[in-house]
Order: sequence, then C-alpha cells, then structure tokens
Amino acid sequence: MLTPNVVPDYTALRIAVVGDLIADHYVYAHPTRLSREAPVMVLRHVGEAIGAGGAANVARNLWSLGARTRLLGAVGQDANGRELLRILDSEQIDVSGVEVVSGWVTPTKTRVLGAEPGRTMHQILRIDREPENKMTPDVCRAVAAEVRKLRGQVDALLVSDYGYGLVDDEVAAAAHELQDAGVAVVLDPRSNFQPFRGLTAFTPNLAELAFAAGLPVDELADTGVLTRAANEVLERYEPRWLLVTMGNRGMRLYAREHREGIPIRPAGSEVVIDVTGAGDTAAAAFSLSLAAGLAGPRAMRIANAAAGVVVMENGAAVCSLSKLRSALPLAPQPTFSSAVV
Repeated sequence: MLTPNVVPDYTALRIAVVGDLIADHYVYAHPTRLSREAPVMVLRHVGEAIGAGGAANVARNLWSLGARTRLLGAVGQDANGRELLRILDSEQIDVSGVEVVSGWVTPTKTRVLGAEPGRTMHQILRIDREPENKMTPDVCRAVAAEVRKLRGQVDALLVSDYGYGLVDDEVAAAAHELQDAGVAVVLDPRSNFQPFRGLTAFTPNLAELAFAAGLPVDELADTGVLTRAANEVLERYEPRWLLVTMGNRGMRLYAREHREGIPIRPAGSEVVIDVTGAGDTAAAAFSLSLAAGLAGPRAMRIANAAAGVVVMENGAAVCSLSKLRSALPLAPQPTFSSAVV
C-alpha cells in the first residue's frame, strides 16, 4: 500500500480523453504609455504562441504525468487546428482519433498578457473566437465510434466538455459502454450531466455544480447550500465520486458514504499567478489516480497538489510527474476525520 506522500506509478496506465479541443493563443506585450486616442494603455508586442486548451490541455497533463495518452475530438481545417495537432503529436500524444472538420472553426482563446520587462506577466484581456454552430451530428457519431474502439485498450476515459457540442448523447452512450466493460470513466462537465448518469466520477467547478442543481452560484458560498447541491447531484446523476473544485476554497469530495463532503484546503503558494487550466489538471490527476486504484480522498489530494503546481505558472500549464512528487509532501491533507488519505 502506498504511503500518503507517494505518487503512484502512472506510466503503465493507458488513458483516453474525448472532448472539445481548444487553441490557446497567447500574446505577450510590455506597457509603454497611455494612448492619446482613448483612455487605454498602449502595449508593445513582444511575442506570441499557440498552446493546447480544453481537452487538449487535459491530454497534455495526462501525458506529463506519465500515462500513455490518446485524444479524441475535432479541429477545423485552419492554422490553429493544424498547430494544435502539431503540438500534441510532438509530445507523443496519440491524435489519430481527432477528426479534421471542413467548415469548423477551431475554438481559440486569445489572451493578452502584459507586464513591465523583468516582471511576471498577467492576463489583461481575453478574446474568444468560436464556431457559429455546434458540432454536427455526423462528426459526433464518428468520434463516438472512436470511443467504442477503445474497449480493451484503455484503463480510463476522461470526458472533457467545454460546451461546443461534441460531447453529446452519442458520445455519452459510447462512454457508458466502456464503463460497462470495466473502464473508469470521469466527466469534467459543462452543463450536460444527464446522459452521463452513473459514471465513475464527475469533476465540476462551483459554477457547473450550481447549474446542475439549479441554483445561483453565489449561494454555494455557504457550505450547507453547497452540500445540499452536491447531494442533489449525487441523487439525480449517481456518480461514484463527485469532486467539486472551488478555486481558492480548495476542493470538496462527495460520495454516497460521504454526504457531508471531505474538504481540502488549496495546495501551493498563496500567490497565484494564473488559474487558467487548473481544472483540467485536477481532472487529469484525479482520473489517473482513480485508474491507479486509489480511493477518492487520496485521489483528491493528488489532484489538489497538481492544481497547486500549475496555478504558479502563466497560461494553461501542465504538472509533470517530478513536480507532483515534489509538491505532494507539502500539500494539505483532507480534513474529514474518516478519510483514507
């Protein structure tokens, strides 16, 4: 049995991600002066780059933690889609299950980061370029067919829904078929919970949990309301584990035998650089840990430690296995007295 501060060996695990692929476009700039044209700052362009976001970022985190990783989804026939596939392929992530769709715009989030030379850059503006329509049913069916082919080839499947229409009922049905065959299936949801009823785990953030429970997200600041909402989701959708990520409030894990929830304080430094992609990292580490045979509370602690690593870096960063091994001994423990950590 692993001691609490030992990270499992993930290198033997095979895991697939299906979901919405997003291109993260970063523009780096230095402030120079106030504009004469409007009350805004003039920034001098110093560089830019494309990174992997959405399900692609989840896949990069899984790969960085040592798992053999496959990615299923779709990109457009555009420059950002091609660059996204190039980045993933260069990291030996299997992208053979990614559809290249004519007429589809690869969702792209442009983040402008600025700071004076020598200082840490911070995000000051984000512009999203999104497809005008949801993913077409024929592409969803093709992706679902790729999911079904994973039977006997993966230890876990992580469904990463960013709301662009790929994660539909057909993909959900394919995910259930994998779970029936003994594969751990985790949903990192946006709003489409019902088709995934009965999965191994859900990993919503506060806004997603509030949506599922039909509550304003502000009401979940009260722990009692949060717990009632979580239990409603447990009753209605029956995941084995419900991991709620709460930003600077840490995480809280619910299950049928843990109705009050198991809380954990946020890991890492109190000085957060960028929370972009932290939920992706948490979902990846949590899923891997469940696939490795860990109980939910210990998997949550590892996910919390991994998220604490990436919020100290700009952009959608990944947590490497070496960084996780360094961070875990310093990470907080779940505080529920009966938790097995």
